[in-house]
Amino acid sequence: MNKSMMKILACPMDKTHPLELFEVSFDTDSVSEGALYCVKCARFYMITEGIPVMLPDELRDKKHEMEFLKKNSSKLPEKITSSAAPWHL
Repeated sequence: MNKSMMKILACPMDKTHPLELFEVSFDTDSVSEGALYCVKCARFYMITEGIPVMLPDELRDKKHEMEFLKKNSSKLPEKITSSAAPWHL
């Protein structure tokens, strides 16, 4: 994902902009793995293979997200990895 996309990305659930960006694997201009976080609704959206996966709750792949979190738990903030986050429900 090109970092310049941060100017236009908004949470698909509540339209909050801007989102917070947490980079796991990146270079100067792009993020290949990481997470976007909405401060209003406390949802995260993973970035995998350079693609932000920003789907509404009913279309999210919870198993894939849990694998992503397990793999990157030491590189992401607690507000994303915490079991109290809404996507765990």
